[in-house]
Amino acid sequence: MMRDWVAQRARASPDATALIDASDNTHWTYHELTRAVNETAGHLAGVGVLPGDHVGVLLETSVAYVRLIHAVARLGAVLVPLNTRLTEAELAPQIERAGVSVLVCSDDTEATAAATEGTGVSVVSLDASRRNHVTKLDSQPTAEVQPATWDADDPQLIMFTSGTTGQPKAVVLTHGNFAASAEASAYRLGTLPDDRWLVCLSLYHMGGLSPILRAARYGSTVVLVEDFDEQAVGDAIATYQPTGISLVPVMLSRLLDAGVSFGSFRFVLLGGAPAPDDLIKRCERESVPVYPTYGMTEAASQIATATPSEAFTYPGTVGRPLFGSDVTVVGDDGDPVEPGEPGELVVSGPTVMKEYYDDYETTVDAFSAYGLHTGDMGYQDEGGRLWVANRRADRIITGGENVDPAEVMAVLCTHPAVADAAVVGIDDAEWGERVCALVITEGDEDVTSDELKAHCKATLAGYKCPRVVGFATELPRTASGTVEREKVREALRR
Repeated sequence: MMRDWVAQRARASPDATALIDASDNTHWTYHELTRAVNETAGHLAGVGVLPGDHVGVLLETSVAYVRLIHAVARLGAVLVPLNTRLTEAELAPQIERAGVSVLVCSDDTEATAAATEGTGVSVVSLDASRRNHVTKLDSQPTAEVQPATWDADDPQLIMFTSGTTGQPKAVVLTHGNFAASAEASAYRLGTLPDDRWLVCLSLYHMGGLSPILRAARYGSTVVLVEDFDEQAVGDAIATYQPTGISLVPVMLSRLLDAGVSFGSFRFVLLGGAPAPDDLIKRCERESVPVYPTYGMTEAASQIATATPSEAFTYPGTVGRPLFGSDVTVVGDDGDPVEPGEPGELVVSGPTVMKEYYDDYETTVDAFSAYGLHTGDMGYQDEGGRLWVANRRADRIITGGENVDPAEVMAVLCTHPAVADAAVVGIDDAEWGERVCALVITEGDEDVTSDELKAHCKATLAGYKCPRVVGFATELPRTASGTVEREKVREALRR
């Protein structure tokens, strides 16, 4: 049986620094943080949160969010982080699908949270509400908290992954998944109790959430930067001399361009999107200890991670699988292939998810005898290093965010002037890829690219919306009717 990691860490090293808010230089020891977490847990219990309940969180990165992450665990409830960049139309189905009973919002996100009205979800806010029916969380009587205990197989979190099906899947990760992930990551990165991990990624993404959980297990310090901004992150690095950080490639490029020094760092975990070779070479020239990583939500973050020496010697590799994780490369027949031969990456081990929530068929389809099918294509060399080539289903990754082309295409086709559309990713030096669309108009209908972009923005999160919309009289297709995506890209580049 286990208890939440902050409570355990507060007993083991109460005076160690747990959290630093870079915005105002406020410090919390683990003793102070566990008391704050208990207060938040008491307010959640006061609004009716019980063990096993699903608590949605619609917040930007903040100390309050950190407290909520640990408070939900203390109550034995299940955390459901929600992407604040989603529109109401995108958010409401996720809240329903994840079985959220209580949704925590703030002044900034309350209007979006209102999309749950009429669904039976209790909405509570961290701020004074602009709506009479939304309760302010800390205005409720604090109920007595009985810290929960759980087994490794009990759910800790449900996180949505965009995948490639057009319908985000709700990934159930257990306490055991996160414990195994923290252990395996520490072995590869060499994490120590006196490390300071700067967190500037959103906490509704695995790259931002994982360090919050792991730090409590390691007894290390989180330096929290609420918004990614080159100046703010650079100032926090100069002030607090962090030793670790998680970034996506576009963020690292911007920090390097801004002249930020990485001299205090022992590890820079780089994931969320493929790392360009030029960026890795730049890291070698500038002595940045970069660890390119390959991971996914379904595996509680990292699956394989290259050390700096591997990254510099073998540009493009994401390294060997972490301790406990096994990766099998399988061919079209589902059987393992020889080293050097391409195929689909299939992962197994203690970090792999329990299931897709309330979706038995999708869960069963995702697994085979060798483990979870990632949908990613690549190969493993003779030395055991992984090389990820591309997505089987042509997912677009822009600025570290996953975009399903089918979802964008479906929205475009709801416009009365659109008869058909194809959506592809086109390489972009800053963002990795840009979302672009080639559109066929309906008969004599007239529409501009700006009008179609605005149409998408009314329904989709901004990062999903096409940055380029081109027009054609027909879409290039194969004899079987499949859109030839490379020819679509060629048409859009012209």
